[in-house]
Amino acid sequence: MDDIHAPTVSSGPTSSGYSNGIAKEQLTLQELMAEKDRVEAELKALGQVLDSHGVRMSTGLTTLDGFPRSDIDVPQIRTTRARIIRLKNDYKDLMSRIEKGLHEHHARLQEQASAPATTNGAQAELSAPPAAIEAPFAKVNSVVADSPAATAGLQVGDTITKFGWVDWTNHERLSRVAEAVSQNEGIPITVKALRPNPSGGPAETVQMQLTPRRNWGGRGLLGCHLLPM
Repeated sequence: MDDIHAPTVSSGPTSSGYSNGIAKEQLTLQELMAEKDRVEAELKALGQVLDSHGVRMSTGLTTLDGFPRSDIDVPQIRTTRARIIRLKNDYKDLMSRIEKGLHEHHARLQEQASAPATTNGAQAELSAPPAAIEAPFAKVNSVVADSPAATAGLQVGDTITKFGWVDWTNHERLSRVAEAVSQNEGIPITVKALRPNPSGGPAETVQMQLTPRRNWGGRGLLGCHLLPM
């Protein structure tokens, strides 16, 4: 008998394109960012579908004697779970492509800034593009030992400048951080932070991969407490 708990979906990202049918390799950086927003919105909506049934990705769908539960819509839950898994794989692939695109974009800007330009026969220096502002928007107030946050290397006193796609411009009093965590359970999130220098010098920039997960022995998916700045 098939395991009705497990969605019937492959573990990798979709191989063709995203929702617009265009091959992934042909999408511009702006189109990738727009697709990221669409995937995030759909993941949020699908999460609400599971919430409406009072289940999560790992909730059992059968009774103790092995029959499908009659108090929930098992087919809809299986379909929703399968879609969530596929979208999470696509999201991970999207973020990888966006990160690569950003690196290439900044590399082109640096090349343009370092190349001399001529105006009326005279050389004119191009001014370097302003560096992207990564202002801290949250401070780490506590970290539980052996938690996902501790395993990733997060420390008390760190100030967060990037949490996946969340930064100082869009965190909305950290509500977007909670949203990013719930959408990426079991998926590494790139976190950037400033770490105070014990000797009083400039803060050190640190980057880590933080994977939200349950069953680590404590409350929540991270095991840390953040305060908005």
